[in-house]
Amino acid sequence: MKAPRIAIPEPNLADSDYSARSWPQYARAVEFAGGEPVKVALRDSPAKVAQLVASCEGVLLPGSPADVNPQKYGEEAEPDCAAADAAREAVDELLLQDASNLYKPLLGICYGFQSLNVWRGGTLVQHLRTNINHTAGRMTVEAHAIEVEARSRLRRILGLGTKMTLMVNSSHHQSVAVLGDGLVRAAWSPEDGVVEAAEGHGDQFLMGVQWHPERVLEESKASQSLFQSFVDAAAAWEPRMISESVAD
Repeated sequence: MKAPRIAIPEPNLADSDYSARSWPQYARAVEFAGGEPVKVALRDSPAKVAQLVASCEGVLLPGSPADVNPQKYGEEAEPDCAAADAAREAVDELLLQDASNLYKPLLGICYGFQSLNVWRGGTLVQHLRTNINHTAGRMTVEAHAIEVEARSRLRRILGLGTKMTLMVNSSHHQSVAVLGDGLVRAAWSPEDGVVEAAEGHGDQFLMGVQWHPERVLEESKASQSLFQSFVDAAAAWEPRMISESVAD
């Protein structure tokens, strides 16, 4: 059986060191689950990006040191808001549109989750002010606990059984404020209410998580299960317009 191709954009245009360090982690996680990672260069033309994603069965939106331009959700940037990455935003929008139109499986991680939420009309908290250490960084395996919605798809994927909480790593200073259209909260930080995951309605694999499962692939069965479920959904994907799902 042919491995499903997963489109993964370069994380950031300005910070090449970050991209060189982090993109292989997402690629490795996809390969671990039996998928074929496909790099989408941020300098590629829109036509080339569209052609590339058309050859893929799934989309993974990775993290980034940038922040989504707050003007996209009707706000001015606060002092603690990091610079936006216009090239990354443009590529994300093309990939999001393709996944939405053709009902492709989509997984957003950290910035990728925030990008998905804003694209769907949601808003973000520009800078978290909480006692929970959401900025623990890439060397911390377990930063804080999250609570997972009992009836969520995410809970079934992670295989938590009767457990209500999961320890996750954390490396972000922004979070979802208002959820975008069609997204429902799937996990949250119980001590401060920060949204840690959201998912879509229906049978499309549409998931965003605020932590970094690709960084703890070896240590975390839950992370392995998340990538496996995503790649399996991509392997099973068949072209279908979103309007067909509504009609069903």
